[in-house]
Amino acid sequence: MGMMIHWGLYSLLAGEYRGQRMGDMIGEWAQSYFRIPCKEYEKLADAFNPIYFDAEEWVRLAKDAGMNYMVVTSKHHDGFCLFQSEVDSYNVVDATPFGRDVIGELADACRKHGMKFGLYYSQELDWHEPNGGGYLPRHLNVCDTHWTNNWDFPNDTEKNFEECFRKKTLPQVRELLTKYGDICLIWFDTPHCITPEQSRELYDLVKSLQPNCLINSRIGNGLGDYTSMGDNEIPDEYMTDVLVESPTTLNHTWGFKYYDDDWKDAEKVLRIKKHLNERGVNYLLNVGPDHMGRIPVPAMDILREVGEKSKNALNG
Repeated sequence: MGMMIHWGLYSLLAGEYRGQRMGDMIGEWAQSYFRIPCKEYEKLADAFNPIYFDAEEWVRLAKDAGMNYMVVTSKHHDGFCLFQSEVDSYNVVDATPFGRDVIGELADACRKHGMKFGLYYSQELDWHEPNGGGYLPRHLNVCDTHWTNNWDFPNDTEKNFEECFRKKTLPQVRELLTKYGDICLIWFDTPHCITPEQSRELYDLVKSLQPNCLINSRIGNGLGDYTSMGDNEIPDEYMTDVLVESPTTLNHTWGFKYYDDDWKDAEKVLRIKKHLNERGVNYLLNVGPDHMGRIPVPAMDILREVGEKSKNALNG
C-alpha cells in the first residue's frame, strides 16, 4: 500500500471559485472546470504559504498506516511545480511566499524514515503552456471540462505538443531524477497527444538517469514497467503475473475540497486493501492536503486506525 498526495495551487480554491462549487468534479481540475485564465490563476501563487507543511509528519502518517511508498504531485495539469525548476519559475520556490522546495523536503523525510519515494508528473497536459497537450481528443473529461487550455489558447489547430515536450517536459523530468536522490517510480498521466517516439524518448531518459525507477503505463503508447488501473478501479480478476496498481481516493476528490466529507472508514479501506492485495494489486490511496499544508483530520484518523487494526490483526 502506498500514499498518493495531490497538492498544489488548487488546494487554495478548495473546490470553489467566485461563489460557485465544482459539484462532483475533482478538486485539482479547478482551473479547467472554471476556465480560469492563467493570469488570474497565477495569483494563487502569491497566496500559497502553507506554514503548517511538515514533510516528516506526512511520512510518519504514511508509515503509521502501514504504507510502503509515497507518490507526490511534483507537477499537475495546471503546470505549477512543487519543486524549484530552472526550466520554469512557475514553481513553489520562485513564485510563492513559501519559498521552500516541497519535493526536496519530502525526499529527505522519506529517506530518513525508510519510505520509498515516487513522483507524479503530468507529462502532457499543462494548462500554463500554449502548446500543452490534450488538444487532440474530441471528447470532454467529466463535468464537460476540457483536457487542453482552450480558454487562454483557443486555437487547437495551431498547438504543437513537441514545443512543450522539448521546453518543459524533458528538462523537468531530468531535474526530478537528478536532484532528489533515488526515485522508486515516476507516475505519468493522461497521455493524449504524446507520440510513440516521444513516449519512448521519455522512457529512455528516465532509465538512463535512474535504471531502477519504475515507470507507470500512463506514459502512453504501450510503454511502462507496470500498469496503473483507472482511477478508483477495483478489479475482480487476479493479476499475479504482472505488476499492477490501483490509484484510489479516500473520499471523492484527489485535490482538496473542503466540503467533500464522504470518507471511507478504516474497515472499508482494509477490505479494499485485502481485495486488491489478494489479486496481486498494489493499493495507492490518495490524500489531499489543504492550502496550509494540513492533511485533513478525518483522513489522518482513518489512516492511523487502518495501521492500528492491521497491527492488531498481525498480533492475533
